[in-house]
Amino acid sequence: MRFEARLWRNTFWVGATLSVMTVAANLFQSTSGGLMPPLKAEPTNTINAPEFPAGFSWHNVDKPLSIRGLRGKIVLLDFWTYGCINCMHILPDLKKLERKYPNELVIISVHSAKFENESDAANIRNAAMRYNIEHPIVVDQKMRLWSDYTVNVWPTLVLIDPAGKVHGSVAGEGNYKVLDENIAMLVQKFKANGGLNETPIKFALDAAKVAPTPLRYPGKVIADGQSGHLFIADSNHNRIVITKMDGTVEAVAGSGVVGNKDGAFDEATFSNPQGMALRRGPNNQLTLYVADTNNHSIRALDLNKGTVTTVAGTGRQAPWRSIGGVGTQAALASPWDLQLVRGVLYIAMAGPHQIWAMDVNTRRVGPYAGTGREARIDGTLKTSAFAQPSGLASDGRVLWVADSEISAIRQVDLPDTGTKVRTLAGGDLFDFGDRDGRGDQVRLQHPLGVVFHEGKVLLADTYNHKIKVLDPKTGAVQSFIGQGRGDKVGNAPQFYEPGGLSIAGDTLYVADTNNHKIKAINLKTKSTSVVALKGLPTALPAEPERTPEKVDLEANTIQLPPTVLAPNARGEMVLNIKLPAGHHLNDLSPQRVQMRIEGSGATIEKAIVTGKNVTLPLRVPLSAGATGKGSLVVSAAIFYCTDSAGVCKVGSLRLRAPFEIKEGGNTDLVLKAAI
Repeated sequence: MRFEARLWRNTFWVGATLSVMTVAANLFQSTSGGLMPPLKAEPTNTINAPEFPAGFSWHNVDKPLSIRGLRGKIVLLDFWTYGCINCMHILPDLKKLERKYPNELVIISVHSAKFENESDAANIRNAAMRYNIEHPIVVDQKMRLWSDYTVNVWPTLVLIDPAGKVHGSVAGEGNYKVLDENIAMLVQKFKANGGLNETPIKFALDAAKVAPTPLRYPGKVIADGQSGHLFIADSNHNRIVITKMDGTVEAVAGSGVVGNKDGAFDEATFSNPQGMALRRGPNNQLTLYVADTNNHSIRALDLNKGTVTTVAGTGRQAPWRSIGGVGTQAALASPWDLQLVRGVLYIAMAGPHQIWAMDVNTRRVGPYAGTGREARIDGTLKTSAFAQPSGLASDGRVLWVADSEISAIRQVDLPDTGTKVRTLAGGDLFDFGDRDGRGDQVRLQHPLGVVFHEGKVLLADTYNHKIKVLDPKTGAVQSFIGQGRGDKVGNAPQFYEPGGLSIAGDTLYVADTNNHKIKAINLKTKSTSVVALKGLPTALPAEPERTPEKVDLEANTIQLPPTVLAPNARGEMVLNIKLPAGHHLNDLSPQRVQMRIEGSGATIEKAIVTGKNVTLPLRVPLSAGATGKGSLVVSAAIFYCTDSAGVCKVGSLRLRAPFEIKEGGNTDLVLKAAI
């Protein structure tokens, strides 16, 4: 839900004589409206923060936390539910606060589920890893904490001072500044009175306990029968994987590092890419458009040249009711899926709850359907409303939209057809379930994907872990395949939050997101198989961003013997990593070597070398000064394969090489290690 928080200084606080319930009731309206004028009572901080109930499930910790046990820390509670786009939007702000106050602040996500599927602790764990959440999460069973803190909307943030008192609360997006100001004030106040505990806390992240996989939470897939290729949004590996239909990897676009960089496939970076659309131009020129969701951008992959270019989006989230613009001057907000029809790229813009359109020639982009209000409203293109549209399909006449937050399938006229939006099947914001039927009687649960085939629309009923079939003429929906959460294939296939669908010939391809796989289903026999990827590495080259105080980076560092460098030398850093016998570097993979100098007296020409530029031994120009002493620290993710069977692996190394500049020293700094 989107809420514009209009808070001003001195009104973030809660009143001295009011209960938490009274405070929250005055601060927030229901989910159908915005914020009421906040209270103007002066803060005296006498309201004790309600304690976490015993027996609740926790993630990213080795034991449950308590408000009492966190005395001395500033605590920020984030009430969220994992399918909510606005909850996703505030995660960058939370990371900024964690980095700014690593010793003073503890953020705890309170997961208060909207959908039934979201109440399952294992599903929440997957969502936390999908979003790279690195702070504790408590599973709010039966919304007990939601009730105790009288929360009414997602997301809501509650600030607790080091004395365990409720300091204030705010809802919606765009509240980094007011949170930062209040946290800074609390730091100053409690540091002065000796009530602030600045000892850092290290959390036991769930992600550290999970084995790497070739794909990580793939969101969408395109099957192109004409070229014989699959295009896979390997979303949590921040890359696009291009394979033949049998899974043989031909190219990978994206280094795997979170970023927003254009360039060659092995140098470009993405952030949680999702939907894609393929365009055939003159002279068989192929362009793959990608919804780069967390970069709030549309990227174009030139499949002939192997390059990535940003064609729309500033890289920053658009404000509410943005009107778009041209190319990289136009601000977007969480584009989730794409559909190309006659030179127009239609965009499921999940952030503002709208369908946008971009002319691929002029790159002019802006709203096509929906007011921006989060609701189920049928009508004209200009008066209708959507709720987090996340999947698109078309027959060339109309669009079909997987409108995830109202668990419905919508139909949108294209310009040559009409100007209407109507709901074909499903309910409203709080109408969801698992029921076949017709029209308003159908119950789905957060569908994310749709595809058109032979007069029918197949849909990924994501939170029901099923694929269903919709007749767009009658609104009738019937379950097609899937029997609940799982990973079986064969006569009783199962899925785990499938997110994207595509069809080539008689085969349906499914991005089975939480199973980290692409599955192929014969539409006639329903026989199912996993697309076996050949030549794809099994891990990320870069770990999620972490606050240094919470990670012991030296624990697995290889300490190399000291080296003496000659004064004013101009030489090289030579990194010689020995691979196991019978192995070679995988040049399709996002190799990454990162270097930095600690101390003084030496400089290195490059800080990062990625992709095909990583060769062994790796040589990077190094310069020494007249005097100095320090260490060269190298972190490397090396992907390599067997010479014969094509089995691929990943090796991670962290090296520290001390140096001192003295007469008679060496020109080069040579580092040797083995995987």
